[in-house]
Amino acid sequence: MSQPPPLFSTARHAAQRDRMARLPAAANFIAPIVADTLLDRLSMVTRTFSRTLLIGAHDAALADQLRATGTGLTLFEAGPRLAEATGALVGEVDAIDLPLASFDLIVWPGGFEAVNDVPDALVRLRALLAPDGLLLGAFVGDGSLPRQRRAVMSDGVRSIARLHPQIDLSSMGNLLQRTGFALPVVDVDTLTVRYGDWFALVRDLRAAGLSSRLSPAPPPLTRDEAARIAAAFAAQADPDGRIAEIFRLIHFSGWAPHPDQPQPARRGSGSASLAEALKPKK
Repeated sequence: MSQPPPLFSTARHAAQRDRMARLPAAANFIAPIVADTLLDRLSMVTRTFSRTLLIGAHDAALADQLRATGTGLTLFEAGPRLAEATGALVGEVDAIDLPLASFDLIVWPGGFEAVNDVPDALVRLRALLAPDGLLLGAFVGDGSLPRQRRAVMSDGVRSIARLHPQIDLSSMGNLLQRTGFALPVVDVDTLTVRYGDWFALVRDLRAAGLSSRLSPAPPPLTRDEAARIAAAFAAQADPDGRIAEIFRLIHFSGWAPHPDQPQPARRGSGSASLAEALKPKK
């Protein structure tokens, strides 16, 4: 039985990652926001981590801050040139093949939203964690870029898939549970960015590695189609002429199971009666 073709192109992903490495660090405005949030959440964990895997080598500042905690840091990167420049291992997360239980912390600051086999990627990362190891990450999730999505569907633009499907909050929580993570936590921050035009948004998406990886690649936009999208995007502007676009950053964490972790109460072990609780109060 033949396998369906992959949704995302690994070659385009690698090219995007290498392009990020050639841009100034300040061009990717999302990276430091995600890094600060992940580091803040990590600071609230009361244990230390001696072996850390960082997925993505584009944010040198984040790598330096993790090393400053005293952990031994391994980098894993999809872009071959970026991997070579940073000493990272190269590959895709859903094909990662490293020794089992070799890390007690895995940090993944973006990219989850464009993995071909999401459950397999999580299963592999779960296997890389030692017992009571932590997976901590973030990605651009469901509900992001609503104004661009409306603009791309405007009249005069070919109805060809150009935008990635998006993973929502509840799906992420279910995925963590299904793939064996304990104590999963998923939440979302909404980031609003105001743009002067659609082309500025496109530049930001490219700098953050968020442009399309769909396979096969859709035909390039014609000049007329790009103009129509830009006009439809501009038509959603606020009175000051700027367009407020939304990025929903989904943060997630999960632990490799360990006997000393808190356990959910056994079903039926409660002492209170639901029927009694629902009785009207006198």
